[in-house]
Amino acid sequence: MDEWIIETITQGGYWGIALLMFLENVFPPIPSELIMGVGGIAVARGDMEFWPLLWVGTIGSTLGNYVWFLIGDRLGYRRLHPLVDRWGRWLTMRWSDVEAATAFFQRHGQWVVFAMRFSPLLRTMISLPAGLSHMKHGKFLVFTFAGAMVWNTLLIIGGHWLADYLDAVHGIGGALVWGTVIVVVGAWLWRVVRWKNEEV
Repeated sequence: MDEWIIETITQGGYWGIALLMFLENVFPPIPSELIMGVGGIAVARGDMEFWPLLWVGTIGSTLGNYVWFLIGDRLGYRRLHPLVDRWGRWLTMRWSDVEAATAFFQRHGQWVVFAMRFSPLLRTMISLPAGLSHMKHGKFLVFTFAGAMVWNTLLIIGGHWLADYLDAVHGIGGALVWGTVIVVVGAWLWRVVRWKNEEV
C-alpha cells in the first residue's frame, strides 16, 4: 500500500476530506473515487469512522455542486456563454455541452440531479443546467445531498473492501492508487490538449 498517497489524502482529517470533495466538484481532475475510496481504507484501518467520513464527504460534494448551480442560476445563458468560451479548455467544457446537458435536465426533470451523482462524467456538469433552469435551491441541495450520500457510501464500502483485499495481496496497493491518479489526470490532460472551441 502506498502510504504517502493515503496520508496525503487523510492528513487533513475529516474536514480535509470535505475540502477535497468540494474541490473535486468545482474543478477537475481530482477523482472522488480516489478520495472517498482512500477514506474507506482509513475506516478499515481504524483511522477514521464511517459516519463522520460519510457526512463530511457528502457535505463537500454538495457544496461543490452548489457552486456550479449558483453560477448557472446567477449568470444565466447570456453571461455564462462567453465564460465557457474563454475557460472551457481547462474545464473541458464546450457551450454545446452545456446546451446538451440543459436539454437533458429539462427532459428528465429534477430526479436527474439525484441520478447523475452516479455518473463520473455528468455528476458535476448537471449542476450547471439545473442552475440555468432556476431549479429551487432547497430542492437542488436535497437531491444533490441524497445522491452524493448514496454514491459516497458505495465508495467508502468499496475502499473498506479493497483494504481487506490488499492486506492479503501486498505490493499492488500503490500501483492501484497511482494507476487511478494517472488515468484520471491523463484523461483530463488529453481533453485539454485536444480541446477545440466549436463555437469559433
